[in-house]
Amino acid sequence: MARRRRFWNYPRPRKGPVQRWLPSWRIVVGTLLTGTALGAGLFVAAWSTTTIPKNLDEVNNQATTVYWSNGKPIGQFAEQKRELVELDDLPAYVGNAVVASEDDTFWTNNGIDVKGIARAALNNLQGGGRQGASTLTQQYVERYYLNTEDSYAGKAREAIIALKVAQTQPKEQVLESYLNTIYWGRNTYGIQAASQEFFGKDAKDLTPSEAAMLSGIIPSPNNWDPSVNLERAQERWERSINRMYEQGYITQDERAKAEFPKFKKKKEATNTWGGQKGYLLAQVRKELVRSESNPDGPLESEQELETRGLRITTTIDQKLQKTAVEVEKTLHEDGTYGKADKNVRMSLVSMDPQTGAVKALYGGPDYVKQSLNTATQDVVQAGSTFKPFTLMAALENDYTLEDTFDGNSPHVFPEIKGEDGQPWAPANFGLVDYGQVSLADATKDSVNTAYAELNVENGPEKTVDVAHRAGIRKSENYPIEAVPSNVLGTASVYPIDLARAYSTIAAGGYRTTPHIVAKVETLDGTTLYEGPQEQEKEFDADVTTAATYAMTKVVEEGSGRTAQELGRPVAGKTGTSQDNRSAWFAGFVPQLTTVVGLRQYETLDLEAGKISGQDQIDGFGEWEEITGSSWPARAWTDFMQVATEGMETEEFPEYVPPQPTYTPSPTPSETEEEKVTVPNLVGQDVAKATQELEKLGLVVRTQAQNSDQRKGQVLQMSGAGQEVPVGTTVTLVVSTGQPDQPEQVVVPNVVGQPRTTAEQMIYGDALNPAVREEFSDQPVGIVIGTEPGQGSSVDQGSTVTLIVSKGPENPVPTDPPSDDGGGDNGNDNGNGNGNGNGNDDDPLGVLGDN
Repeated sequence: MARRRRFWNYPRPRKGPVQRWLPSWRIVVGTLLTGTALGAGLFVAAWSTTTIPKNLDEVNNQATTVYWSNGKPIGQFAEQKRELVELDDLPAYVGNAVVASEDDTFWTNNGIDVKGIARAALNNLQGGGRQGASTLTQQYVERYYLNTEDSYAGKAREAIIALKVAQTQPKEQVLESYLNTIYWGRNTYGIQAASQEFFGKDAKDLTPSEAAMLSGIIPSPNNWDPSVNLERAQERWERSINRMYEQGYITQDERAKAEFPKFKKKKEATNTWGGQKGYLLAQVRKELVRSESNPDGPLESEQELETRGLRITTTIDQKLQKTAVEVEKTLHEDGTYGKADKNVRMSLVSMDPQTGAVKALYGGPDYVKQSLNTATQDVVQAGSTFKPFTLMAALENDYTLEDTFDGNSPHVFPEIKGEDGQPWAPANFGLVDYGQVSLADATKDSVNTAYAELNVENGPEKTVDVAHRAGIRKSENYPIEAVPSNVLGTASVYPIDLARAYSTIAAGGYRTTPHIVAKVETLDGTTLYEGPQEQEKEFDADVTTAATYAMTKVVEEGSGRTAQELGRPVAGKTGTSQDNRSAWFAGFVPQLTTVVGLRQYETLDLEAGKISGQDQIDGFGEWEEITGSSWPARAWTDFMQVATEGMETEEFPEYVPPQPTYTPSPTPSETEEEKVTVPNLVGQDVAKATQELEKLGLVVRTQAQNSDQRKGQVLQMSGAGQEVPVGTTVTLVVSTGQPDQPEQVVVPNVVGQPRTTAEQMIYGDALNPAVREEFSDQPVGIVIGTEPGQGSSVDQGSTVTLIVSKGPENPVPTDPPSDDGGGDNGNDNGNGNGNGNGNDDDPLGVLGDN
């Protein structure tokens, strides 16, 4: 009987010493069949259980950009700097440049590259460097659905999803999503953000050469950035442009004309909230995001602000904001008028009294170092800037500017006791006696004793009421107490509130809401929100006209004489608090209100984050004592000289002293105030618009603005569509027909750079390079100078001559150099096999530009 064969028959009988231990063909074939069956089963199981997941939330996030009023960007709110575009809006060669560089079989493959996978697997098994085999579709899956996957299991899942995507999504959709998702260095995601960052233009305007450069640096965008490694970027560009031609995406003529493109140099890593930008961005966020202090904000959360891709235009005038910074520098950095103590801080607010639009807002030198905005977040004693509120309270109660009061110093009020139990005895600055003085003169000379008597007689609670109605907020922490001394500005106020209150006077009694957000739009141009421009009437015109007249005397004959340098009507009031702890000049022309405040902190240690207390302001420069008529009036005038350049000179309403007359009791029909609806006249000629408004009984005020629209065309107007009383002032912003002057840029330092690098740096600063060669002891091709010199301010688009070395005039003969330069160790397979976009020091952009 034959012996039954065992399953495990080793060593095999009747075989040689080696063969007896080798597996039989049955075992080999069985193993292969079993492995194949298991592999197929695993693949079927994986295929059936793997679905295309929901895309990652961040791939649809778009950066929100904030702009100056002139349309130039201030900064961004962004989790990722991205702006989505549609493939149909781009030239075909833009997407195909990426295809040519990253996956030349994209339009025909099924989502994966089997040969590439096999080649990468063999290389990895042989111990070679880790090599990827990702197609463009796999890269898209990784970034759009999965995030980075490095494990073999993760790569297998990625491949299955790529196959399913290729079966269910059009190639155009895949390419569009890829272009909007990929990281391009410089903290930018997507083709649109990259195009703006590298070339300062929209992706739809890219040239074939620019598209080739961007596609070439995808595998390592931070390292191959032309500002970091120009030679490598040029190599990658040449590779991409050649592939575009070879694969039929550009013509032979386009290839022949192609040159490495001019690009914007990479900016040094800085905190994007540094300097003034941080203060303005923080204020934008405060106005827009809904919160306990802003329950009516149009945006529900900060995440919506950072991811929705909005275009926010502010009211801030870039030139005036820069002017505010330059004015502040005269305190410390420049010391034009003498250097103040390091703890001294300026606040400046400038706003349109008709609309509430803030034109300049200065609350600190650098948001990163001092996040406290002294213009909007801190309070300081108001001083004599409160006297106009007491004056208006009296005018509403039938007092006149001709009424007189005791101006001698001090003035003792026996019935009013101070905190020490002694009679209140306010005194004038310098203890000057003015005798019996009219309210007009008491305002001009800021006579404390006369105003104290008025406040006691009329009632300090009326001063409180007028201050709040004018625009000083009601605050539990900083209340305005109804005490006689409130006329002297013992209450502490926010500078922006004081600007609002004085704007109410400038606008003839109509209060507006200060704001810096003019408009919020989606990327398709849909308007989501417009800043508040409503006017609320708080005071009769005869009250504000009389108050304004008294305040013009402060400038013409009193403590605000410095402001006469404007050469136009100005109304204002100086203010100095007790012990000179604060000093103010608050004033306006009919079209613009500006407030400048000064205070000195007791503690100001920015490194320790401490800023608190109020100290007496130390004298500096020509001023032994700092009052509102000293540096604040000087700073206000310097700022307003720039702000009023090109502004039409307007007169204040004429003040006519009241005459005693008999006024009969009004009949019921006389109590109704006649109102009209303001028509929208934007786009019309100013003459026709003025005529139409005057027919309605409205007062027209015009404001010139540089624009390339036809001269005399109405660009903007206040109150359009609103119902307002007859006699209301309507402001028309009218085109001058002249575009804005070109922006100034600084000539960069390129001395010591090779000519090619220097040319790119000049192009990157929006300048045009020219070259002149001269003999020198520097190597051939090195820049030895520029005309104009480095640091010079020139208009954008100006020509800068690079003086390039020709080498010594009589060179010393040398041995020919040896050719032992090193090569490039990179392994560039071009088929998306460099691990796509992740082979980089910063694949997720977390380092980025801070």
